[in-house]
Amino acid sequence: MSAPAPSPLAIVDAEPLPRQEEVLTDAALAFVAELHRRFTPRRDELLARRAERRAEIARTSTLDFLPETAAIRADDSWKVAPSPEALNDRRVEITGPTDRKMTINALNSGAKVWLADFEDASAPTWENVVTGQVNMADAYTRSIDFTDERTGKSYALKAPEELATVVMRPRGWHLNERHLVDAEGTPVPGALVDFGLYFFHNAQRLLDLGKGPYFYLPKTESHLEARLWNEVFVFAQDYVGIPQGTVRATVLIETITAAYEMEEILYELRDHASGLNAGRWDYLFSIVKNFRDGGQKFVLPDRNAVTMTAPFMRAYTELLVRTCHKRGAHAIGGMAAFIPSRRDEEVNKVAFEKVKADKDREAGDGFDGSWVAHPDLVPIAMASFDAVLGDRPNQKDRLREDVDVKAADLIAVDSLDARPTYDGLVNAVQVGIRYIEAWLRGLGAVAIFNLMEDAATAEISRSQIWQWINAGVEFEHDGNMVKATPELTREIADRELADIRAEIGEEAFTAGRWQQAHDLLLTVALDEDYADFLTLPAYEQLAG
Repeated sequence: MSAPAPSPLAIVDAEPLPRQEEVLTDAALAFVAELHRRFTPRRDELLARRAERRAEIARTSTLDFLPETAAIRADDSWKVAPSPEALNDRRVEITGPTDRKMTINALNSGAKVWLADFEDASAPTWENVVTGQVNMADAYTRSIDFTDERTGKSYALKAPEELATVVMRPRGWHLNERHLVDAEGTPVPGALVDFGLYFFHNAQRLLDLGKGPYFYLPKTESHLEARLWNEVFVFAQDYVGIPQGTVRATVLIETITAAYEMEEILYELRDHASGLNAGRWDYLFSIVKNFRDGGQKFVLPDRNAVTMTAPFMRAYTELLVRTCHKRGAHAIGGMAAFIPSRRDEEVNKVAFEKVKADKDREAGDGFDGSWVAHPDLVPIAMASFDAVLGDRPNQKDRLREDVDVKAADLIAVDSLDARPTYDGLVNAVQVGIRYIEAWLRGLGAVAIFNLMEDAATAEISRSQIWQWINAGVEFEHDGNMVKATPELTREIADRELADIRAEIGEEAFTAGRWQQAHDLLLTVALDEDYADFLTLPAYEQLAG
């Protein structure tokens, strides 16, 4: 006897949106409901397991490669599935949210891949969730265009062969979608909503275009979470009737626990794996989160002082390249977040030189590609990888057998010769308030001080404030030593709020969410109980 039909999902607390009926069809919602029925219970178990593991790290202040999976690491015979042609050359990838203008600009950017982001670069308002899906479908049917009301400029897609290949990033396992609930009122995980709607509507459409449903998997903390994604993929492909192995997934190694399970993550996804990516800000956030009570040796300096050349970051990226190439997967480097200035060419010149040095280093280290946040950076990154790759699509044949990373190397935070500064505390407060304010208005990708910031930025900012206060860090300021305290943080935050009010004017300040952002930052930075993710309390305050 066949299984009973899944309970229908209900859309709650959401105003109707233009064209939502194209996305939220009965058939698509039935698919999402079945994903929810089958996989949410295991998702819940894995989230509980995260808490247990974090408690163990708090007790031991260490991590190691897993003894129970040693055989997988020792077995040289397995490889991930061969790369499909559309994903074989990934030398430059551009990232950004799925609003209409960004969709067109990213596809037209000249990058090989566009990370179409429903996660950290997108505040998950219901409008962003649904219209992002509309925009993706319109892009694949070439029915997308955009005219900027302010400038009158029109945007349209280039020829198909000139467009970037899309790799879509759904939300992480920890976030729910409050506007889509089952018969018991339980919200569906945001990951299953984003993946399910996109896959259901576009999997066959993408195959018809010579590409496929490709995904970036964020915030993964263990190979068991990768296994769950693999089970989702197997079920989904059967459900819509496309061949097994059509899906390809690239996993962001942006948590410290995942860094110890890279081979196991690729193994679990081996029939669907494409590669691994080094995500810097979330990785640092994860180190702080997991080792926040580990004492002085785990105290990170200012975020901008933790470059990819720091010894513990170098260990992480070198191990990632070696692991990927050993298993036939792509190794994708980190983000160049600079946003070019239209007014200051000197600022651009200095920044472009830094971007070039960063991408030259990644290409030289064996990465197969890297990320940029702005189309103007595509040619810079492209030149760095062209110089190393030439006409080859990647350098997976460069096995990096010279790399030998020990477990302790990945958490040797005190190997970095830098300390927190007062200016770093001020910057963390400034960026935190400014980003959270935009996020509460539904914007997930925000230009702040000439850098494109997303939710990972706010996470590392508030985490560093929390860590510095709880570790009793002292800074030199105006010739005196001052201690990181809640009082000092509140003083800086209040001053920043006043500066923003003066900078943008009373009318714009009142129309924004500035006080709310200020209060939320202080809550997650100063509370004794450290919130696992800033976006969890922030989502409760997100309108729409």
